[in-house]
Amino acid sequence: MLVSFLFLLLISDEVHCEQNCSYQDVLNYLNLSGNNELYSMTRPVKNYKNPTQVSLEVLLYAILDVVEKDQKFIPYVWTVTRWNNEHISWDPNQFCGIDNVSLPSEILWKPDLTIEEMTEKDKAPPSPYLTINNKGDVEVQNDQVLVSTCRMHIYKFPFDIQSCNLTFKSIIHTAREIRLQPSDNSSEATEWSREVMRTQYEWLFINMTVTANNASELTDQDMIIYTITMERRSLLYIVNFLLPVLFFLCLDLASFMISDYGGEKLSFKVTVLLAITVLQLILNEILPSSSNQVPLIATYCIVVFALMMLSLLETIFVMHLREKGSRETQRDTHDWTQGGFNYNVSSSETGEVAPGAEEDRHNKLTGNCYTLERLSDELRAMEKTLTLFLKSKKEDKTSGYWTRVAKRVDKFFFLFYVILVLLLLILIFLEWKSD
Repeated sequence: MLVSFLFLLLISDEVHCEQNCSYQDVLNYLNLSGNNELYSMTRPVKNYKNPTQVSLEVLLYAILDVVEKDQKFIPYVWTVTRWNNEHISWDPNQFCGIDNVSLPSEILWKPDLTIEEMTEKDKAPPSPYLTINNKGDVEVQNDQVLVSTCRMHIYKFPFDIQSCNLTFKSIIHTAREIRLQPSDNSSEATEWSREVMRTQYEWLFINMTVTANNASELTDQDMIIYTITMERRSLLYIVNFLLPVLFFLCLDLASFMISDYGGEKLSFKVTVLLAITVLQLILNEILPSSSNQVPLIATYCIVVFALMMLSLLETIFVMHLREKGSRETQRDTHDWTQGGFNYNVSSSETGEVAPGAEEDRHNKLTGNCYTLERLSDELRAMEKTLTLFLKSKKEDKTSGYWTRVAKRVDKFFFLFYVILVLLLLILIFLEWKSD
């Protein structure tokens, strides 16, 4: 009977303990409130000579944007900061096993970490709560949309690989007061970031490198550098930019099959040249103006533009040669026609017929007229034959010469143009793919 009573008393005590244990009991035990300056005003150490060990973990959730023109990198990251508060400790057995408590973040002191590359303040509100455990470990988790500066190397755009840094350090505390260290290595940070990655948009995440720069002097500051390496998805630029430029170049090559007579070929080449100019203006809006090297894609456009300009000049020169030959042919033919044959029968040769011999000579006159008509027809045929013969001879000496020159120039330039295009394109694409 006594054993049963003691057992019931023990159970009632446990139930009473469980019913009366709360987080507020822990806070009351610690005397932890918003008015207690012990926890919020100063660095939480009992001896000021002891530095606060702060560990940092960063996970990459998304690559939201990379603005080449402004050289901005906008990632969405999740940060976890941990440190120890020497003023906080309790025995969980005295509080029904409670070993951690969530508090408003403004109650406790927090390390003043900042990001060197950040150019705009994070507009997202910080986490309103932090977590403490019975050993005094404090943990703060925050998600941040960072607008940071990043030095872009766009020489191989759009086949480029970019590396952007996020450098965490304290604003005012030196290594004597805060020792900053990463809680994960590069392989862990890369693996965990890939697991939680939500979206990458234009960029493909490759890896994240964690580098801890410990201060050699206590007056310096510890820094942790997270280097995010990413590769651009180039398919969209190939389809929307590189291929259209290449197609315009092929059209320019095909224009050699258009006749040089008239202005159709010249108008076609000018139109294609203007199209390349429009694409260059679009490219100018994408690439930053502060680049130290001329990007290969700009070189690609300039080379194509120069080739088309050279082709246009060659067309103008060939048209000039053909026009020159045509003008000389027309002038020489006109001069020769003005000096052609004229058949006139003088009145003295016909004479006057005597009245008495009119009937006798009628038949003879009729025969002479028939003979003269036949002679006139033969002379006209001879004149036409001579005119065509002399004209063809003259064309061989004038128009034929310039036509042959124009054809030779056109053929030689076409072969030179094709070889030059192939060589330059091969060199540019090999440079694009080189390491």
